[in-house]
Amino acid sequence: MPPWVRAALVVLLLYLFLVGVKLLEGGIKGLGSDYTDALFESVSNPLAGLFVGVLATVLVQSSSVTTSTIVGLVAAGVLTVDSAVPMIMGANIGTTITNTIVALAYARRGEEFRLAFQASTMHDFFNVLAVIILLPLELMTGFLSKSAAAIAEFLAGGDTEVATFNSPIKGGVKWGAARFEEILELLFSNERVLAVATIILGVGLIFITLMFITRNMRVLVASRIERSLNAVLAKSGLIGMAVGVVVTMAVQSSSITTSVLIPLVASGVLMIRNAYPITLGANVGTTVTAMLAALAAGTIGGLTIALTHLLFNISAIVILFPWKRIRYLPVTLAGYLADVAMERTALAVGYVIGVFIVLPLVGILVLS
Repeated sequence: MPPWVRAALVVLLLYLFLVGVKLLEGGIKGLGSDYTDALFESVSNPLAGLFVGVLATVLVQSSSVTTSTIVGLVAAGVLTVDSAVPMIMGANIGTTITNTIVALAYARRGEEFRLAFQASTMHDFFNVLAVIILLPLELMTGFLSKSAAAIAEFLAGGDTEVATFNSPIKGGVKWGAARFEEILELLFSNERVLAVATIILGVGLIFITLMFITRNMRVLVASRIERSLNAVLAKSGLIGMAVGVVVTMAVQSSSITTSVLIPLVASGVLMIRNAYPITLGANVGTTVTAMLAALAAGTIGGLTIALTHLLFNISAIVILFPWKRIRYLPVTLAGYLADVAMERTALAVGYVIGVFIVLPLVGILVLS
């Protein structure tokens, strides 16, 4: 097969992969849409708020949606900034479930699965460590929310009209997913059944496209190109972070950015440590949409919580990344978990269900 044909095939497969991710997100959102808004009501315990942020983001499959909802509730006076901060941190954790589910598509494929699962869960570990460090500090000092409030007051003094940017990539993926959903709607009238069918179709597309993307990437990308790509990213973590920020702003979804990294790492094209800074940049990039929306809305409270999300992600990077002794701790912890998951795939599934659904649900029920 000529290289240009193989490259075109990879692009097509990548598009279908993103459509599959979108369908998966839409299906999960369909199952959880009745319950999400109620989660935010009457939560005063900070840990309960954290779990609410995790579970709400899992249900709607978008930290931007969760953050925007929280921004709106704060702006409307339903939530205080103090009660919303843990929810924002929880949203950061909840958004990592998508790429972790994507990694499960490599189950039973040995080393590919180990690399894919490590690439996905290093994002989990980074965000969890960030919360462990920053949530107690925020509760004791309020440094994130106070800093965000000061910046919000400064920004609110000027023109707050901001033009929104609609990503053509995200729009194209939405269009493709909508066509599949139209076909499913002809077959299923019950909303719950339709949501389940959408999830199954999304997972099917993810599994099939990942298999062929990996095969073609190995043939298409020569070892010299692999070395050049990794050499550039290895020069400075800032380069990888910049890539993560820019790509996430372009596609308006950290889930898309981090999910695309999975086949690149699994196929050996991208080294795990070079993919790591890109995920951190994605954390920062995903806050921009909600921040601009809050800025356009012009309410101090809404803008404060959106800026808190941004400062939280930047602070986490400043605390964890510059120091060599702890820089790659999330990668190392993810490696240990991936080794266990490779031996017992059921534990990988249990990890996803336990960490992202059972633990938050139990935490909310006990602490609320």
